[in-house]
Amino acid sequence: MNTKTNLEAVTESELPIQNNIKSLWEKLMNAKIGVLPLPLYIVLAAIILTASVYNTLPADMIGGFAVIMILGILLGDLGQRIPILKEIGGPAILALLVPSILVFLNVINTSSMEAVTTLMKTSNFLYFYISCLVVGSILGMNRKMLIQGFTRMFVPLIVGTVLAVVAGMLVGLLFGYDLQHTFFYIVVPIIGGGIGEGILPLSIAYSSILGGSAESFVSQMIPAAVIGNIFAVVSAGLMMRLGEKKKHLSGNGKLVKSEDGNEVHEEKEKVIDFSLMGAGLLIACTFFIVGTLGQKFIGVPGPVIMILFATLIKCLKVMPHKMEDGAHNLYKFISTSLTWPLMVGLGMLYIPLEDVVKIVTPAYVIVCASVVFVMILSGYFVGKLMKMYPVDAAIVTGCHSGLGGTGDVAILSASKRMALMPFAQVATRIGGVSTVILASLLLKLLS
Repeated sequence: MNTKTNLEAVTESELPIQNNIKSLWEKLMNAKIGVLPLPLYIVLAAIILTASVYNTLPADMIGGFAVIMILGILLGDLGQRIPILKEIGGPAILALLVPSILVFLNVINTSSMEAVTTLMKTSNFLYFYISCLVVGSILGMNRKMLIQGFTRMFVPLIVGTVLAVVAGMLVGLLFGYDLQHTFFYIVVPIIGGGIGEGILPLSIAYSSILGGSAESFVSQMIPAAVIGNIFAVVSAGLMMRLGEKKKHLSGNGKLVKSEDGNEVHEEKEKVIDFSLMGAGLLIACTFFIVGTLGQKFIGVPGPVIMILFATLIKCLKVMPHKMEDGAHNLYKFISTSLTWPLMVGLGMLYIPLEDVVKIVTPAYVIVCASVVFVMILSGYFVGKLMKMYPVDAAIVTGCHSGLGGTGDVAILSASKRMALMPFAQVATRIGGVSTVILASLLLKLLS
């Protein structure tokens, strides 16, 4: 009898410990990094890190996705939690800058870099992402909004560009910069459409006109483009906050108001059919291929042709409605799941902090900031006059001061407006190409 009583006493004494362990485990499982429970995230991160350290991480898409997703989920989650930072596009800022800093400090090892390089450059993940977003958002968009958006967006874009150029040159002059140097080496790189589509063609043009190696001009122009992109991301985050506080100024991803002053018809949420998403993937890839074919024969940048082709298909109503739903559902999946990971890959490979550190001074940063802020403010006020949602018009106009497709992703993700990707791409591509051509012609005239 005493033995039983003792056993019961021991069992009862263990119950609080068991309950505490169970409670602790439940708390750990409820704590999440992104969508992953914390214990699972730690296990996955440890496996990926171990494989990277022992050089067994696959140097292909599998290894690349593992690296950028484990970092992207963490940095995106932190960016949404840190006070103040979360109000100005924190997830995009952290996902873009932290990996760039880690590469600058040689923290990321060769195995991880090779895997991410294969994914981002060999497999061209950035263009795959943009294709899915552009095609899916256009095919899923209201036709009236699409047409009005494209016809009106050029006014704030042109006005914003002109005013940004003037502001940048005046501020540069105020800080002792030569007007010509400010224009060609600070302002133009910011609005030139990114590194691949803007700075590299500009460097070749500058080299042929002025002499010297193209590489030397690249190193002079990249810092302005990177700093301008950072300010554009922060500004987009601030615009998002303004739209949340003053809802009548924001379309939440819609660019144009209807003629009666109300929002254009809201899209109803549709049931996701995963088989249709497969069709949407095929459609997005094929539309991108249409762009590359068009570029070969008519010389217009492929992404611009892809946008125009998708817009034409939408306006003519020749795509079956279910196929449009499939492409739109794919767009929602890609934008929801892969944005922060993509930003990590961009930060690792396309944000060269080493070049930025060499040339940056406080005056240089202020000149870059003036270009971006005037661009966005112009888009805001001109958009308002054009019966557009001023917050969304400002964000699209600001994409002209970002790092091309890289900048569009960063700016729109910081403002939670990935639906604006088609308009952002037009602003970036057409605005960038026009800037490169005009700057090259002007330099030839002045030299």
